[in-house]
Amino acid sequence: MLEKSNTRTRLLLSGNHAVSWGVKLARPHVAPLYPITPQTPILEKLTEFQSQGELSAELLTPESEHSAMAACISASLTGARVFTATSSQGILLMHELLHYASGARTPIVMFNVNRTPGSPWGFWPDQLDSLSQRDTGWIQLYSESPQESLDTVIQAFRIAESVNLPTMVCHDAFYVSHSVEQVEVPSQDLVSNFLPDYKPTISLNTDTGRSFGAPVDQVTWNRSRQELAEAMAGVEGIVNSTGKAWGDVTSRGYGALEHYKTDDAEVVYVTMGSMTGTTRVAVDALREQGIAAGLLKVRLFRPLPARSLREALVGVPCALVLDRNYSPGMGGILHQELKSALFGMPDAPKLHGILAGVGGVNVPPSKIQQMVTDFKDAEPSVESVWME
Repeated sequence: MLEKSNTRTRLLLSGNHAVSWGVKLARPHVAPLYPITPQTPILEKLTEFQSQGELSAELLTPESEHSAMAACISASLTGARVFTATSSQGILLMHELLHYASGARTPIVMFNVNRTPGSPWGFWPDQLDSLSQRDTGWIQLYSESPQESLDTVIQAFRIAESVNLPTMVCHDAFYVSHSVEQVEVPSQDLVSNFLPDYKPTISLNTDTGRSFGAPVDQVTWNRSRQELAEAMAGVEGIVNSTGKAWGDVTSRGYGALEHYKTDDAEVVYVTMGSMTGTTRVAVDALREQGIAAGLLKVRLFRPLPARSLREALVGVPCALVLDRNYSPGMGGILHQELKSALFGMPDAPKLHGILAGVGGVNVPPSKIQQMVTDFKDAEPSVESVWME
């Protein structure tokens, strides 16, 4: 412990333990969890909190991640506030039930530690595990640091419960999950005022005779998608207002996007996750060299804040999208999403997609700086380009 006041405590925490502190402060009722590297420290810390009487949630340890998500859905439908965590093969095993969770409008919060999926087997930071779930109907938020992970998991409960949609928060394996930094932990009173007790408007109740997941006709299923789309349409505004409200009480505000030195930028890097911090260092170095570089951090990936991305990049001569993922046959996922979002926009930037850090490969600031020389005046290709 480094510092303590009436409202907050500063601790040296890994990214995963920062998540556990955030969960503890959010006061979930049920937490079904299955251990998997590199997520396991989240479960271990929550178990420690429970054994010490600091966490009253019912911790369940089912036989697999598939069962863990099934338990999450069941608990959420009874009106419980629910948390789980996973990584890599674990979230892939959950895939079937991720669709069910969103269709049933369960406001589950899940933390995913981004790790390479097999095969070959690896334990390195790569965002493909969560990005491959982008069509399941879950809100997706990406964190850059242990502090942001703690803050975001608390906000995620408020966001999920505002729109009745499950929400996953992600940070990179090892670069964030196991790195230790000074983290400000807010007081329980502060969090309880920010995140009141969960009071669901709809839940399983024998007095109402309601059912969930019953067979429906085509028109009703179609309407359920339209209702989900309507809920998704409001998420960006809720993410922004929730991040602002959190900033008002902690001095750490958040939004769907984060701008860094973009006002006069001639080249803008677009990043997501831990690579943002490295890119910020590169931007500062380029500015010292007289190059007008900037950074646009995508914190909210689903729903994609397309209109805000267009506003952020209009008139920018060049944008470099750095992807720590590779979709076989398509390239970098964030690059492809940006191309779609900017399609038909007047005065759009030349958009270059760079596969940087796939599989956890280190991307130093010098390499990011070099990208300006390599791509700024080049014509962009349709495909994403592998970092050399």
